[in-house]
Amino acid sequence: QVQLVESGGGLVQPGGSLRLSCVASGRTVNRYTVAWFRQVAGKEREFVAAIRRPGSHTYYADSVRGRFTISKDNVENTVYLQMNGLKPEDTAVYTCAAHEGVILSALRNGESYANWGQGTQVTVSS
Repeated sequence: QVQLVESGGGLVQPGGSLRLSCVASGRTVNRYTVAWFRQVAGKEREFVAAIRRPGSHTYYADSVRGRFTISKDNVENTVYLQMNGLKPEDTAVYTCAAHEGVILSALRNGESYANWGQGTQVTVSS
């Protein structure tokens, strides 16, 4: 099993940027498809982005494409989510998730991932 720990959340003004980190331990992150999800209290969990093995292809929700970038550092065993042009509607708890084999059609479904971090709060407000 892989353990995941997120960090990098915080309070930022609209238009600002944050970089979230998802540090993996126990297994190399390169074995996994890793995704970021977000959730607002009382609402359903929402897919944000994923980096899929093999090949490290990236996938994004329409709401964040062009503003967010997911990337992986195999040396640091970390997956990052660079968030630019943040909007108030991006406010949520962001959580990373990992699974060794995720078919493309199930990439955006949280049920496809067995390993989850604890989440980090992102608040976009002036």
